Order: sequence, then C-alpha cells, then structure tokens
Amino acid sequence: MSWDENSLPAWTNSPPTGLGAQAALPGDMGGISVRWQARQIITELLAETDPASEWTRAQLRALFEAHPDNPEHVLLEHLTATTELANAENSAIPVGVPSRAVAAPEPVPFTRRSRNRIEAILSDKMLMTAFQPIRRLPEGQVIGVEALTRFVSDDGASADHWFNEAESVGLGTDLELAALHRALSAAQAVPGHMFIALNLTPATCADPRITGLLEHSQLAMDRIVIDLNGPIPLDQYPALTAAIAPLRRRGLRIAVNGAEAGFTSMDQVLELHPDVIKLDRSFIAGIESSPGQRLRAAAMAELARYIDAALGAQGVETPEELEAVTELGMAAAQGYLLGRPSVHPLDWNAWIRSESETATSGPAS
Repeated sequence: MSWDENSLPAWTNSPPTGLGAQAALPGDMGGISVRWQARQIITELLAETDPASEWTRAQLRALFEAHPDNPEHVLLEHLTATTELANAENSAIPVGVPSRAVAAPEPVPFTRRSRNRIEAILSDKMLMTAFQPIRRLPEGQVIGVEALTRFVSDDGASADHWFNEAESVGLGTDLELAALHRALSAAQAVPGHMFIALNLTPATCADPRITGLLEHSQLAMDRIVIDLNGPIPLDQYPALTAAIAPLRRRGLRIAVNGAEAGFTSMDQVLELHPDVIKLDRSFIAGIESSPGQRLRAAAMAELARYIDAALGAQGVETPEELEAVTELGMAAAQGYLLGRPSVHPLDWNAWIRSESETATSGPAS
C-alpha cells in the first residue's frame, strides 16, 4: 500500500482535495486535553459500584472536591496514596511478630512494588494519550497520528519504563490493553480523514481481546494502523497472522519497524506482508551526510516497493534529514521537526492551520 496521491484518500477516508478545509476537529477543541482526559478518568472511577473499592472512591471524591479545577493533581495524589497503601498492606507485619520489628521492617521486594504500581495504574486507569502528527511527503499535510501513552506518575518515568516494568511482573499485556482502550477513546476527537497508528507488541496483537476493543471503538477499521512494536519470534508468526487476518480483510493496516531483528529475514517480511515499513531514528540520524545511512534506507525502500508497502521515516529532527528522506522517496515522516507529541488542542489547531497554508502555498520545497 502506498502513501501516494492516488491511494492516500482511499486509505484515510480523506477527500482528494481541500484537506485543510475538512480538518476541523469535531466537538469541543478541549476534548483531547490533559485536563479533559483526567476529568474523564475521575468520572469513570467514581461511577464504579464495587464495594471493595468504596474506600478509595471516597478518598478520590474528597480530593476532587478539594481541587475541582485541577484534576491532574487529583489523579497524581490518588495514585500516590493507593500505591503507598498497597505497599503497606503487602509489607504488613503478621500477627504474632514482636512489635520491635516495626522499627526495622523488611524492605518490599522490587517486583512486589512494581506489581503494586502497575495494578494501581490498571485499577485507577491512570494513563492518558498524546498524539504525534504524521505528515505526507513532500506536501506536508497531516495524514495521520501516532497514539503515545502518557502516565500519571509521581516519578516522571517514561512510558517505556512503565511498559517494561509491567512486562517484568507479568502485566505487560494488561497494561497495553488499558493503553489501547484509552487511545481509542481519545481518537474519537481526531479528524475523520486521519488514520490512527496504535502501538502493540506482537504478543498483545494476537490476544483475542484486541478484536473486541477495535470493533467497539467506533473507528472505521481502515483508519486503524497497528504498529507492531518489537521483534516477532519465528514460531509466533502463524498465530499472529491468523489473529489479525480477519481485521486486515476489513481494512486494518499493519506497520513494522525496519530496524527490528524480526524483520531482517526476507521470508519473515513476506509472510507478514506489512502495509507500512518504518525507519526509526537509527536509520534517519545523519542520513543527509552518511552514504552508509542513505544506502541502508535505499535498500529498505526497494524492499517496500517489492512488497507494495509504504515507507515512512520516524525521528526526523532537522531540515536536512527531512530533505534527505524526501529525496529518497519516502511517503511520510514524523519527528520533532514536524510536530511533537501533544494532548493540547492548541497544537492540533497548529497542525490543521499548517495543512491549510500548505494547500494555499503549494508543496513544500
């Protein structure tokens, strides 16, 4: 599948002309802001009726009443309190242990603390979604967005840290599914002509719950791109291809990272037959001045043409890199130069304005 002028509208449901005029966000422009997502999470938590969590709901309700204009702060305070409570319960002193043990309690193992942290995230839905624009080359219009998870955290840890920690305690798939659910909800505010790229590991992509989440998302299947994140063991290919085949027949697209070890074999690429091959920062850094980098990218471009896949660049950070990937014929690009991940509506306005300006001034030079 190509990101060229002829095939793009059919893939993204966009009209062939007038993208800027059609890109107004539906509904409230604050629909994907941090504050709106935080308030939505609080509302969902307070609406639950499980008696076992009544105490924590009461604490959350009290925090929200004390800080009604700062739901982000409320969520952070709530997460900190529930995590500390779980740690305290797990490290509580058993009945019959002498009181002197209170002065020097046994440290809670890292894995236990990790599990408590992840379970607090899952039970209280403490995550949000940012979107990063993906632009068509050479014109520069925003044709899609990548959904990126942001965590309400008291330590500023990166999303990769949270997912790695969840995987280490056996909750990786559960956390991915929670992030997917939040991203699909936030994606309702993305303009209808844009596709949504969603990151999943191959193991989670093959989980039977994925189909139900996607089908109930109210997003057209041909607007969804599953971005496989991580290598695929050879013995997992049959299960993965069987799991996603029904969704692909309905229009869902698959993207893979050209740098992953799982895609260095031509046989494996042909078996999965991805719709998009992405070149990450390891391919893009210094590509304007490195013959080796350009050769690697050109080889991937030839592979993409051979299997009729689109080729996209990630991590574009300088005008020189953008010029180089455009010259190599890449169909689309994203990176800090082209738009940082954001949950703020002002940034969405800026992306849409840039489409209108591009349509007026013509293709980028």
